[in-house]
Amino acid sequence: FYLYKIPAPTPQARAMACVTLKQAEVLAAAVKDIRNPGKFNELMQSCIEVNRLENEADNLLREAVAELFEREKDPILVIKWKEIYEDIETATDRAEDVADVLQTIVMKNA
Repeated sequence: FYLYKIPAPTPQARAMACVTLKQAEVLAAAVKDIRNPGKFNELMQSCIEVNRLENEADNLLREAVAELFEREKDPILVIKWKEIYEDIETATDRAEDVADVLQTIVMKNA
């Protein structure tokens, strides 16, 4: 926001950031339990939840960009917000990558 001189987030940016936060919370709990063999099902459910949240972020991105192109008339703001939305969604993609690695570890040690 500082880089692009954006004064405040949009509701869409806030929603996407909330999804990223939820993913981080789920992953933090999962990593804490990774050494516990009795937590196999919980770990797998955590991975599924992170993937579900990533899909939610994809939907939010599509909606945010569609609304951006529909309502915003300033092309510079369109470019800035599109970049911000895509950066937030990239963070959710990386969280999904972490969940995939956790799932692989769990499967190898099951």
